[in-house]
Amino acid sequence: MTCLECNKELSYLDHRNAMDSLGVELCSKHQGRMERLVEKNDTPMEAIQLYYGLKEAGVNAMLEWWDGKKSVDIAISRVKLNIEIDTEYHMLTHEQAISDLEEAMHSFKNGFTTIRIPHILIRHYLKETVNNIIGIMEGLRANIKAI
Repeated sequence: MTCLECNKELSYLDHRNAMDSLGVELCSKHQGRMERLVEKNDTPMEAIQLYYGLKEAGVNAMLEWWDGKKSVDIAISRVKLNIEIDTEYHMLTHEQAISDLEEAMHSFKNGFTTIRIPHILIRHYLKETVNNIIGIMEGLRANIKAI
């Protein structure tokens, strides 16, 4: 058991606290940083889990990236991909749908693609979600080269 950020060996207590709090293996220093990020930006726990899943797969992602208008849960700037985690997926209203569509429009105008992923998908199918995001990245990379 090592910290996913610094590879420091974790004690059982550090491991247990991080898993209970964030669902990922982090030392107390990095767990504290992530907890402050969650407090400041209301970052979903699933965004942190996906971020570290992508990192483990070799993807250079950014957590809580400011796009000039708002904070994006995860951004992969190399292929201009923004990922938002839907925690209220089961309660979609027409106002939220219009807001999501407007956010996607602003992203497209700035050359970015935004995808929304239900939190439940990350919670139960993290590896499959990471693999699909890598596939999306490959498609975006191919389209960037074609332009």
